[in-house]
Amino acid sequence: MDTFTQPLKPSRRLTMMIISAVVAGGITACATMESVPRAEPEKLVADARTTLSNFMRDPDQTWIQQNLNRARGVLIAPQIVRAGFIFGGSGGRGVLVARDGRTWAGPAFYDLVTASVGFQAGVDVSEVVVVVMTEKGLNSLLSPSFKLGADASITAGPVGAAAGSTVTADLIAFARSKGVYGGLNLDGTVVNTNDAWNGAYYGRSVLPTDILVRKTVSNPNAAPLLSEVASATR
Repeated sequence: MDTFTQPLKPSRRLTMMIISAVVAGGITACATMESVPRAEPEKLVADARTTLSNFMRDPDQTWIQQNLNRARGVLIAPQIVRAGFIFGGSGGRGVLVARDGRTWAGPAFYDLVTASVGFQAGVDVSEVVVVVMTEKGLNSLLSPSFKLGADASITAGPVGAAAGSTVTADLIAFARSKGVYGGLNLDGTVVNTNDAWNGAYYGRSVLPTDILVRKTVSNPNAAPLLSEVASATR
């Protein structure tokens, strides 16, 4: 049995959101500029810290543990839900932290949505860490919307016995999952800036560049997450 903190169980609302988005035949942002309770993004940040801690303690995730100090940024999604029957898809929310030299900034909030068609059934929940290895990868994430694998190269990170392998890509993705599916493939996932959650967390309308590059805003509640990342990259 896994001794690490498990991913959160998928809510019915999130599962239905994914399936509805896929059946509709398009990918849309998961959030609008409607009012978002500040407690929701704050919980996501706390969950992201737990997820990163899980990866840093997992004996199968030694690649992250040994190479995170080379990263330009880290995208952490505590709960990616994949569900489907014939039509399927996956989605969730994540936070991005980035650094300039030794200083980490963030988080900025994002939605991740993937649509797929195939013979599949069931529900799978994963916690995901995407290590941003290049400036190109980071710049892609700073745009309002981009597709993983198209606008920036992405590959699945090595785990377990393969963790010593050399990996070259703009983004390197790792997942810890429980469910009926196999590994989680993020290639083709659309990543959208979540303006509503960024606004709720920082108290005004902001862009990812304001948060991560210009650093014109901050939130003291982000300190535990940023400290966790800084400790992991020493």
